[in-house]
Amino acid sequence: MWATVAGLTGFYVLRYGFGAPDMALYALFGALPLTLFAQVPGPAEQRTRTFLAVLPAGWALVTAGTLLAAHSWSAACGLFVVGFTASFLGVGGPRLGGLAAAFQLYYLLPCFPPYAPEALAGRLGGLTVGILLTALVDRLLWRDEQPVPYRVLLADAVDAVAGYCASIARLMTGSGSSGGTGGGDGEAADRSGARRDQEAAYQALQATLLSRVAPTERPTSASLRDRACYDVRAAVRHVRAQLDRLHAGAEGPDPGAARLLDRAAAALRDAGRVLRSGAAGPHDDALAMALSSFRADRARRLAGVTALRLRQDSVVQAAATGALLAGEGARIAFGAPLDARWQWPGGPFPYAELRAPSRWWRRLRLHLTPRSVLLQNALRLALALAGARLIVGALDLPHGFWVLLTIISLMRTSAADTRGALPPAFLGVAVGAVLATLMLVVVGDTPAFYIAAAPVVFLVGFSVGPVLGTAWTQAALTLVLILLFAQILPPDRHLPAMRLLDVVIGGSLGAVASLLAWPKGAGGELRRSVVNFMVRGAEACKAVTLGLCQGSGSSPGPGPEQGHGIGIGYGPGRGHAGNHSADPLRPAHAAMLLAQAAHTQYRTEHAGRDRAAPPWETAMQPGHHTVSGGELFLAARRNGEGPDVPADATTVLMTLADRVADDCLRATQLVRSAGADVPELSGPYPAAESAPLRCAVAQAQTRGPDADPAAILLIADTEAWLTGVAHDAARVVRTAAR
Repeated sequence: MWATVAGLTGFYVLRYGFGAPDMALYALFGALPLTLFAQVPGPAEQRTRTFLAVLPAGWALVTAGTLLAAHSWSAACGLFVVGFTASFLGVGGPRLGGLAAAFQLYYLLPCFPPYAPEALAGRLGGLTVGILLTALVDRLLWRDEQPVPYRVLLADAVDAVAGYCASIARLMTGSGSSGGTGGGDGEAADRSGARRDQEAAYQALQATLLSRVAPTERPTSASLRDRACYDVRAAVRHVRAQLDRLHAGAEGPDPGAARLLDRAAAALRDAGRVLRSGAAGPHDDALAMALSSFRADRARRLAGVTALRLRQDSVVQAAATGALLAGEGARIAFGAPLDARWQWPGGPFPYAELRAPSRWWRRLRLHLTPRSVLLQNALRLALALAGARLIVGALDLPHGFWVLLTIISLMRTSAADTRGALPPAFLGVAVGAVLATLMLVVVGDTPAFYIAAAPVVFLVGFSVGPVLGTAWTQAALTLVLILLFAQILPPDRHLPAMRLLDVVIGGSLGAVASLLAWPKGAGGELRRSVVNFMVRGAEACKAVTLGLCQGSGSSPGPGPEQGHGIGIGYGPGRGHAGNHSADPLRPAHAAMLLAQAAHTQYRTEHAGRDRAAPPWETAMQPGHHTVSGGELFLAARRNGEGPDVPADATTVLMTLADRVADDCLRATQLVRSAGADVPELSGPYPAAESAPLRCAVAQAQTRGPDADPAAILLIADTEAWLTGVAHDAARVVRTAAR
């Protein structure tokens, strides 16, 4: 409905009210790209601002197309620049990406003959009418139901993980052992409830995968909200991974750990409320204080600690710290200033104090690599459009615009998907051309018929097109174009045949371009990107461990006695020399973003799926765990200060890091070979047999009061992080071997 009204109102008013057919055509094509090809996210007020922001860009594009239409080569060069820029700016998020087709079409129409710079004023006037009508109709008329906002999906996931956290807390209280119905029954009920909450948390987090979220709601832009929401999901996913470890092997009762997990669950529920309401709300230090108290209690009871309890407490602390970061990220997403405790170089929210241009430049720079599927898509489309424009000019096709319109509407990100889209499109255009030819023969030069029929065909055709598929949509588009052009030019019985020829030429050029440039689409890049992410994650395991042992991590935090209340620091210590600005996680983080972009596109492609492909989310989990856990450690250390890790502990920690990295690389080989060879891993890593934990226990028992609690806890926490990464690598192997 809204597309029909916005598209035809300006056309009819300018064509018949003012007798300006050229302006009428540009009013039509000012509205149609925004209503049929663009995806504009957000509520009505936000969409209106987007439409108004499109207006000056449209003016520039129509002007450029009009002036460059003098020669085919100049029009083609301009089309390459416009096609690439409009498509590549999609790395900035769905708001720009959804407008790419509209921007390309605004340049396309005027870049074809006739070369008429004197008509520029009328073209700009018509475009302005079309865009303003689109914004007005969008506000006044009902439009398609908007998808569930990502913040709501994320809030559901945060709430589900909060429930899971509370269930694990009940398991660790030991209350099931003394219930009135019998200890065994109570514990069994708690474990059954924890299993249900575990599955609910898994399903809720799966629903927040970018590949499963509506394109207009994906948090892929460089905006503060999207960056923070992305970090909230990473923190919550880390919390769930720690809870899984506790669910599999926690021993109770442990009232202190249970209290901390209860507090973490409450903090997660608060973060969920922030995400759901869209308002930051007041800051709550309860979890930070609980973390400080828990860590101080760990330091006091080191004398009789066991290896199993050291690991369990480390996992509990990592879960609570992840909940703390999730809460801070949720507040940042909705306008809260960065809390003072995180305002230091190398903090977990470095973007929170950056200006918008800096954030955007970093996002663009990340994808300026041939390994980025977004760069590949932009180059593929730009080359296809520019080449088609040269061919159309060489052949002097009378309606060459339709050739390039076909490329934009039918070209997909892989050769297989493009080929799959062509047969139904050709069939639809052929049927539409036959019907249009019969209509022109029967009706002839009867303007009243075309005036009355266009809205009906427009409304019916594009209302049910998304349901009935490409063939129906192309047939309807063919009929609509013939009905509209019959009102601008004398009816021509050969016009439908020209339309069919143009679509065949455009579709064939798009298929050839897809075949020559990255034909496999994301399917060809995804395995390479995931393997690279896994390799970079393995390297980061060793690099972060070395930095922690040497006290040269990105940032050690103060101990609880220093009043910051973060509760994740390792206390004051002697400073160490080193390059404190280097980030050992930067290569892994960049590889992670490229792999996620490839996976998101892969899930949109239908043909040519790799049947031997592993579950990609599982394959990426070791890298995710490395990045999220490593960030927590680096967030806890500042200015190169930290506890002195004894030489023997450094040796066993680095040996463990080498083993874990080797397991990750073996899992990487499995992914690279598509499951041809199932490797043997060096795990599992039981706590009682862990050399770093035995070393930490020995430090606590043999040195007594002289032992450094911060160093002992650092050893235990690093060991728990590394073995968690190894657990995820083993899951990759188990999943692929099934």
